[in-house]
Amino acid sequence: MRFVAVTSCPTGIAHTYMAAEALEQAAARAGHEIQVETQGAAGSPPLSAEDVAAADAVVFAADLEVRDKDRFAGKPFVDVGVKAPIADADAVLERAAAAAREAPAPAPADAGPAGGSAPAPATKVESGAGVGTRIRQWLMTGVSYMIPFVAAGGILLALAFMIGGYGIADAQPADVVEGFDPLSATEWGALLFLTGSAVFGFLVPVLAGFIAFAIADRPGLVPGFLGGAAAVTVGAGFLGGLVAGFLAGFVALGLTRLKVPSAIRSIMPVVVTPLVASFVTGLAMFVVLGRPLAALMGGLTDWLGSLTGGSLLLLGALLGAMMAFDMGGPLNKTAYTFATAGLTAVGAGASGAHVEFTVMAAVMAAGMTPPLGLALATVVRRKAFTTAERENGKAAWVLGASFITEGAIPFAAADPLRVIPAIMAGSAVTGALTAGFGATLRAPHGGIWVTPLIGHPLLFLAALAVGTVVTTGAVLALKSVGRREQAPAVEPAQAAAA
Repeated sequence: MRFVAVTSCPTGIAHTYMAAEALEQAAARAGHEIQVETQGAAGSPPLSAEDVAAADAVVFAADLEVRDKDRFAGKPFVDVGVKAPIADADAVLERAAAAAREAPAPAPADAGPAGGSAPAPATKVESGAGVGTRIRQWLMTGVSYMIPFVAAGGILLALAFMIGGYGIADAQPADVVEGFDPLSATEWGALLFLTGSAVFGFLVPVLAGFIAFAIADRPGLVPGFLGGAAAVTVGAGFLGGLVAGFLAGFVALGLTRLKVPSAIRSIMPVVVTPLVASFVTGLAMFVVLGRPLAALMGGLTDWLGSLTGGSLLLLGALLGAMMAFDMGGPLNKTAYTFATAGLTAVGAGASGAHVEFTVMAAVMAAGMTPPLGLALATVVRRKAFTTAERENGKAAWVLGASFITEGAIPFAAADPLRVIPAIMAGSAVTGALTAGFGATLRAPHGGIWVTPLIGHPLLFLAALAVGTVVTTGAVLALKSVGRREQAPAVEPAQAAAA
């Protein structure tokens, strides 16, 4: 059969492309043809009209709303989350084949408003989803749009401090605008600092704006961005942005559902709703919520700053275990967002060592440990893993080194009760050691490739190495209990299938 597929995940970094690769490999094993469009951070050419027309069925493996979904109207389809093909792509394709053999399914997409010009909300919220699921998906939409700003701004700032020293935090725009000397390292540091600071300034407005967008679609953007900017102005920071995003989104959503005279209806989306929702959001943030949220954010920052010794070790271990538990899922993103929120709280102008930078280092090291530990395990004891797992282990080296925790997912999907406890143990050890060693990190992403930007890099790498070995030892110990004695008999069949 011939299939087309679309994959996407909230961050658009790892799951999107892992799901595409899994579908392509499963199709090759089964003798099918498949064309995949990855709607991720790097993008991909859209599926051609010819490919769509020739397809027997469509696979939507997405945690976001598929863009231009009306292209597939009338085609049999399967709609699953992005993790489904990573866990079992063969089963997903079998479902698609079954759908193709049955009568054509109804059109999978609603063409939307007249003209189809208004974009769908970025996060897919299933009909009938519970309140908790909806809140998580709305929040993840804001976080997914914020992450590129965090990564770009954070790395620019880290480079600025590395080149120009911590005194570069006093740089002013006039230092660069009025006369830039390309031969001066200090001025290059100032340029990087000012650029990174400008990018960092968008973090909270982008977070709030796209939370509101996920809730109310386009009418939520203006009040959402305004709410985020107000949160920065009053000093409410990241927490204020979260509250402002939800507030703006629900106000805008309520206004769009009002029954108004036809004469006003046409200007509601572009004039009335943004105007009224922005005023209500601004009133709430500046007059009602700003001061208590700022106090709460200040308390969180002070608490982080007060952590030392055992309490910091415990926080590192907890965040490390969270990073490994669901490998890119809600708990992983919660830990990562907590760390990046600390960077935001410190601000672009901070200099010197801060606990927030240590927390960021602990979170990144702990997120790198699961794929690296499992990759090492496939080398230490090859017979404990199938042929497919050993191939995944080769890719896991690069994924782990690049701080892509999702590289551990194929192993966890095949054997969750053994793999997940093992990687949690290794990541908890790494997080605690990184915190205990006092390693720091200003860049919120990058993995091994941003080692020059890490404070105490040798201690950071030592913590990473110890956690990797703990993960390897734990997973091999658990795999030796009760199952792997039968592996040699199973292996040939699995290798043939692969």
